[in-house]
Amino acid sequence: MMSLTLNNIVSSLQRSGTFINSLIAVLTIGGQQLFSSFTFRCPCQVGKNFYYGSAFLVIPALILLIAGYALRNQMWTITSEYCCSCVPRRRNISPLERSLACLRIFSITGRALVAPLTWLAVTLLKGNYYECAASEFASVDHYPEFQNVTASKREEILAGFPCDRSTPSNVILVRDEVALQHRYQSQMLGWILITLATIATVVSCCLARCCSPLTSLQLYYWTNHLHNERELFEQAAKEHSSLLIGQRIKKLFGFCPGSEDVRHIRIPSCQDWRDISAPGLLCMGDTSQGHYSFLGDRVVEDNEDKPEGIELKP
Repeated sequence: MMSLTLNNIVSSLQRSGTFINSLIAVLTIGGQQLFSSFTFRCPCQVGKNFYYGSAFLVIPALILLIAGYALRNQMWTITSEYCCSCVPRRRNISPLERSLACLRIFSITGRALVAPLTWLAVTLLKGNYYECAASEFASVDHYPEFQNVTASKREEILAGFPCDRSTPSNVILVRDEVALQHRYQSQMLGWILITLATIATVVSCCLARCCSPLTSLQLYYWTNHLHNERELFEQAAKEHSSLLIGQRIKKLFGFCPGSEDVRHIRIPSCQDWRDISAPGLLCMGDTSQGHYSFLGDRVVEDNEDKPEGIELKP
C-alpha cells in the first residue's frame, strides 16, 4: 500500500508542469555554478572583455532555448502533423485541432524558456559575466586618479579591473567602487528579468485559459489523454517491432536471439544480404502496407520456398 501511494505521488509529480519546471531551473542553476567555476576566466584585455562576457551570458541561454525545443517530442509531432508541407495531407485539419496545436506550442515555448531565463537571471544576479563585459565602459572621469591618464592607458586599466593582478595600486579603491556599481547594475537587471518573466507567465497562463476552446476539466482530460496515448503507443510500438523483427530474424538466420533451439540454423544467401541492406521506408507511397525495417519483404517472402537450411543434430 505504501509503495502504491509513493508511485502515485511520483507519477503525479512527473505530470506536474510546476515540478518539471522547478527541476529544470534547479539543474540549470547547478550547471551554471559548475560552468562558471571551471570555464569562465575574464581575459582582462582591451576589446575582448565585452565579447567574452557577453558570449558567456547570451550563448548558453540560446543553446538552452534551442535544446528546450529540440528535446520536446510534442514539438516534432506538431511540426510533422501541422506545419510540414513536404508530406501530402491525408485529411483535413479542423479549426479545433489547430487551436489545440497552438495551445500545445504555447505550452512548449513556456517550458523551453525556463532554462534560458533561469541561466540569465542567475548569471545577472551573480554579476561576474556582466562585470567582465562592462568593465571597459565604466565612467571614471570624476576620479582624480584618471585625470592625467591617456585614453589608451585608461582603457587598459579599465579592462584589467576584473583581474586583481592587473590593477595599479593607486586605483584599487576606484576598482572596488566600479565593481560594486557593476554588481548593482547586474543584479538590478536580474531582478527586473525575474519580475518580467513572472508577470509574463501569469498573464500568458490567464490568456491561454481564456482563449482555450476547452474548459478546465476538458483541458485536464485532454492533457492526461495525450500522456496516456504516448505511453501506450510507445509500449505497443516496442512490443510490435520486437515481435516483427524477431520473426524476420528467424526467417533470415533460422533462430531468434536467446533461443536454445538452433537445429534449423541457416546460412543467408548473397541475395538475402543484398535485400536486408536496402533500407525500407515507412508508408511513403500509396501502398496499403509499408516496410517497417531493414529486413525487406524478400527475406520474408522468398524464404517460404527455400529449404529450412542446416540442421544441427544434438
